[in-house]
Amino acid sequence: MRILAIDVGTGTQDILLFDSSQPVENALQLLMPSPTQIAAGRIRRASQARHAVVLTGVVAGGGPCHWALQDHLRANLTAYATAEAAATFDDDLEAVQRMGVTLVSEDEARALDADHVELRDLDLPAIHTALAAFDVDTHLDGLALGCLDHGASPPGYSDRLFRFDHLCRVVEIGKDLRAFAFLPHELPDYLTRARALVAAADVPTVFLDTGPAAALGALQDPLVRQAREQLILNLGNMHALAFHLRGTHVHSLYEHHTGEVTAQQLEEFTRRLIAGDLTHGEIFNSNGHGAFYADHDGATDPIIAVTGPQRGKLRGSRLNPYFAVPHGDMMLSGCFGLLWAFAEKHPRHQEEILAALGLSAAQAT
Repeated sequence: MRILAIDVGTGTQDILLFDSSQPVENALQLLMPSPTQIAAGRIRRASQARHAVVLTGVVAGGGPCHWALQDHLRANLTAYATAEAAATFDDDLEAVQRMGVTLVSEDEARALDADHVELRDLDLPAIHTALAAFDVDTHLDGLALGCLDHGASPPGYSDRLFRFDHLCRVVEIGKDLRAFAFLPHELPDYLTRARALVAAADVPTVFLDTGPAAALGALQDPLVRQAREQLILNLGNMHALAFHLRGTHVHSLYEHHTGEVTAQQLEEFTRRLIAGDLTHGEIFNSNGHGAFYADHDGATDPIIAVTGPQRGKLRGSRLNPYFAVPHGDMMLSGCFGLLWAFAEKHPRHQEEILAALGLSAAQAT
């Protein structure tokens, strides 16, 4: 079975071509600039040339492309956007207009004399072209896709809190990391970025949020998996998400912004989440998303496993963290988690996929 796993982050998009007939260590991989970084570069080149830009496409990841657009507008340059692309920058399109962006129809966008920048989180033709350049067969049996979606929050409601409400809702229902895996028709309407991502797929597809994906990937490190309990902290380029787990069972979690917290704060938040006395308000009021307890059995001593591109923030930490390396590759933790999610949602292929990942059915429960 050939599955393309794509973990779309802020700094990179991590791509793994999995083939269940081969050792997972032989899986082909690409670590490429994220779609938002690519869009940001195109906007900045338009700014340098003093050109207007017109943004088309679908709702996608913000961050770098949002900052590039703000700089473009501050330089008194013109920007247009279709409604769907504009939702990348704010769910409230009036707020996008207040930024200085002029909303246009698709037909108007095509006719504009401006540099065209298409926003999208998934560019399958580009990936196929890259693989084909190395004579790789691009036939796929499935796609496993991940991104971080804040969700389309109602006007006046915090997008940080809206995303955390979603995380808590999923945990309350299943108390399991695998509950974050969705088939396309199962995705809630408010996960607009995720829905746009899977809409670009043309084979059986599973979606999984990047945070749970990284945790499921880290659990495939033998040292992490064999521990009785785990505290897995994913330090992404934008978000820091910690899960206190017993296998895939979720006891508690917190989410913050990686750039907003110091190593000392991460140590304190993590210790207190394990102890059970970290409050939601402390995280939210320091510009994070929040903290949540599904259940708590008292103080424990889990292995503290860290993954993610910003994991160096805890190098030498008093937490004495273990830097997880599932299948020998930390940067693909999310992709390995995505493959587990695909197996979960496609039971017919579950045994084949899990066996190739070195997981038995018993270990995966």
